[in-house]
Amino acid sequence: MRDNLIFKAAFIATLFMSFTTAVLSQGVTVAPAPNGIQIPKDYKTWQALGVSHRTDKDSLRIILANPIAYKAATEGLTNPWPDGSMIAKLAWKDSTHPHFTAATVPGELTHVEFMIRDSKKFADTNGWGYARWLGMEQKPYGNDVDFAQECSTCHLQAKDTGYVFTRKAALP
Repeated sequence: MRDNLIFKAAFIATLFMSFTTAVLSQGVTVAPAPNGIQIPKDYKTWQALGVSHRTDKDSLRIILANPIAYKAATEGLTNPWPDGSMIAKLAWKDSTHPHFTAATVPGELTHVEFMIRDSKKFADTNGWGYARWLGMEQKPYGNDVDFAQECSTCHLQAKDTGYVFTRKAALP
């Protein structure tokens, strides 16, 4: 099981790098989220914080952390997370590997999300700014700034871990 999780994480990371390279090489300009958050330009260089599989959404996710968030997660300084922490989540629909049917691999990209920690700027959403872009078109999610309340409400379940569900994956 551990080997399968490591395989999934490595495969997702490879796919993620291919996806971001393809998008960035096309010179695609992505509109900001309704609250003004833009996709961080350097997020493809961030470290993998963890992976997850959502059975309710039939999706695979890789979660990346900028250096501030990664250091905080490594040192256990995540409640609260330090200002400047940024976390990215890339999600794909489950798919079956064509040559290894027991493996669940990324299919269609569903969305890219970011959480940005700024306890003052985002005080009304528990210190986190949220943003999401849908599909390969990277269409900003939400009709107005109130979309972030949806994210914040869900993340209340993770209040004891600084409003973040992801934990740093253990490495040998």
